[in-house]
Amino acid sequence: MKISSHAVARMLGPWQQGPGPAHQRLSDKLRLLILDGRLSLGAALPSERDLATVLGTSRTTVGTAFRTLVEGGYLATRARTRATVRLPGDTAADAPAGTDTETIDLSFAAPSAPVEVLHAAFATALEQLPRHFERHGYDRYGIVELREAVARWYRRRGLPTGPDQILITSGAQHALALLTRVLLSPRDQVLIDHPTYPHAITTFTQARARLLPVAVTCSGWDAEQLRAVGRSADLAYLIPDFHNPTGMCMSTSVRERLGLACPTIVDETMADLALDAPAPEPFALHMPAAVSIGSVSKSVWGGLRIGWIRARPPLLERVERSRPTTDLGTPVVEQLATAALLNEDLTGRPETLHRLRGRRDALRQALAEHLPDVHAPRPPGGITLWATFPGPISSRLAAVAPDHGVTIAAGPRFGIGGAFERNIRLPYTLPPDQLARAVRRLARAEQALARGATGTHVPAPIA
Repeated sequence: MKISSHAVARMLGPWQQGPGPAHQRLSDKLRLLILDGRLSLGAALPSERDLATVLGTSRTTVGTAFRTLVEGGYLATRARTRATVRLPGDTAADAPAGTDTETIDLSFAAPSAPVEVLHAAFATALEQLPRHFERHGYDRYGIVELREAVARWYRRRGLPTGPDQILITSGAQHALALLTRVLLSPRDQVLIDHPTYPHAITTFTQARARLLPVAVTCSGWDAEQLRAVGRSADLAYLIPDFHNPTGMCMSTSVRERLGLACPTIVDETMADLALDAPAPEPFALHMPAAVSIGSVSKSVWGGLRIGWIRARPPLLERVERSRPTTDLGTPVVEQLATAALLNEDLTGRPETLHRLRGRRDALRQALAEHLPDVHAPRPPGGITLWATFPGPISSRLAAVAPDHGVTIAAGPRFGIGGAFERNIRLPYTLPPDQLARAVRRLARAEQALARGATGTHVPAPIA
């Protein structure tokens, strides 16, 4: 994959800032882009001349930076070909050096499995499974039992919904991928929250869409700005319900005033995780044409890969027709188990919400004790804090943190153009004692960074 000089420049951002010679600042920033996964392994960088022209610097500066990266094992070069991204020693991206079984993983925002609840749901599923044996098992809309259960879930939340408005998928990410294939063409423009879910960014960029970021600030969403950007967008993707990564919830007044002109996909995977207020009303109550996607991966367990799309039947027909190029349907047993969970209203269990409140507060207390300069607002729901450091150290911290026994998701992975270098996402799904240990280790990593430590760890997977 070739990367243009303009794309590299956008990822670099204001690379000229900071101490040291220009070539060192450039090579350091490129190295962080490689470690953070924004410059993917095997990607071909632009020529020294092209990159120098776009960056407004000398070819000597770019050439020296490239040679530094080659010597460090981060680039490979051959005569008359572009430099390609690699890692020192060809370390596998999915096995960061220096990690072990004792490393605390804060890159995954995922709940632990509710063992008894899942056992009961799958026992119910196995009892009901024989009714499906005479069918072929390939249902691209999903089994009717689950479609009816999802429709009832919406009706309990106040949104009239029938099973003909539901299509079952293998998780919310699968739902987004299917909708992207149907609704987007290359160079279409997509309005997104900024920050937003990293895999949504990847889905849209792989579809060759152009992203239009609109900031989600400490004050929430700006309806006027969203409407203004929406007038030129071909699609919008929003996470109004306990937003990932900030945990914020879009106010009713903004939902009522929004009225975007473009087709809108609303991610509701966190809708059942209201911690300090009543669960929000469905977005489609105020924008009936909105397409909703949801799943049980955050409210129940990440291993239960079941999601759905709620939309008008003509759009679902288009999705169903396009689906066979990737899959022929979602596993029946998992669908039956999810239907049992939804029918028993077990996706927002009081004991789960109580436990998350305690873990959220324990994580914030640990941050106040060991990283007092870090600002981490108390979100009203969801499963993550959006922590802000005093300085732009996020990518460097993520590269060195595994040496101190913790993995984190750097802020720039949740944005575009190198934004959010002061932020990291911290999930509070682990027990309080593990969260406290993780924060102590993170504090040691920050101290090592201040002493000049540099990391070589590739970015951890994110969920």
